[in-house]
Amino acid sequence: MTLPDETGPISDADWPVDIADLREGFAGALNVYRTMAHHPALVRAWAPLRQHVVKDTVLGPERSEIVILRTGVRVGSSYEWAHHVSRARALGMSDERIAAVLGQPAGEDGLLVQAVDAIIDNQRLPGALERELVAAFGKEAVFDLIATVGFYLVLGTILKTYDVPVDDDIAAELEARPL
Repeated sequence: MTLPDETGPISDADWPVDIADLREGFAGALNVYRTMAHHPALVRAWAPLRQHVVKDTVLGPERSEIVILRTGVRVGSSYEWAHHVSRARALGMSDERIAAVLGQPAGEDGLLVQAVDAIIDNQRLPGALERELVAAFGKEAVFDLIATVGFYLVLGTILKTYDVPVDDDIAAELEARPL
């Protein structure tokens, strides 16, 4: 099968046979993965890491969303911001808490924001910050935090490179209920 020449989200009709089994799951659900489907081997390799970073992270769902939202802000990805505002709301996070990620929130969220900024700005966590994160969340959570930032930096780069549109349902949700 030859993939379409354009680089946007791939339709069901043009979906690569190599990853047919992933179309009904995560890969077919969002424009970002429909765009990544131009490289079926990458989508297949991406699946287990996505499962860990998105679903099985030691950070837990709310801390993970803070990390993802801040990474989306820092990379300038309106797609990630929109999708993760929706996901954060679905978790019961308030709009005020979500919006605070645009700045420097206090408390635990602030510590996570500092970590994201350090990773993006310096490609490392300074020793004192790493120790504070370990004390607050545990060593495995710090590894998951670093992996989450890296994962979403890659996604944000793909999203921006290929100008991937926000999925219609998310766009409609945020239009009806802006942050």
